[in-house]
Amino acid sequence: QVQLVESGGGSVQSGGSLRLSCTASGDPNSMYSMAWFRQAPGKEREGVAAVNRVGTTAYSDSVRGRFTVSRDNAKNTMYLQMNSLRPEDTAMYFCAADRRYWFQLRPSTQYNYWGQGTQVTVSS
Repeated sequence: QVQLVESGGGSVQSGGSLRLSCTASGDPNSMYSMAWFRQAPGKEREGVAAVNRVGTTAYSDSVRGRFTVSRDNAKNTMYLQMNSLRPEDTAMYFCAADRRYWFQLRPSTQYNYWGQGTQVTVSS
């Protein structure tokens, strides 16, 4: 069974930066596709960025150019570097993974493994 644990959330002022991490355990080498999602209160969960095992990345329009997703397969860890943060980026951020091999950011319903989430709060 795969477990995903996020870390790195916190509070930051508008324009600031944070880096999130998601570490996989259990059977991490089978997680060919990984992604970040976020969910703000009262809103649906939305995809943020995705990366597959060979490093192909995909981004939502709302974060492209500000966020960078990457993964270190040797450390079984995915990262999300978030720069130029805005108040509208405030949300709970979740790590997701799946054994299937994708080159795109897929809908949340297609990912079978999820972390517990880490809160990101951006103040103006």
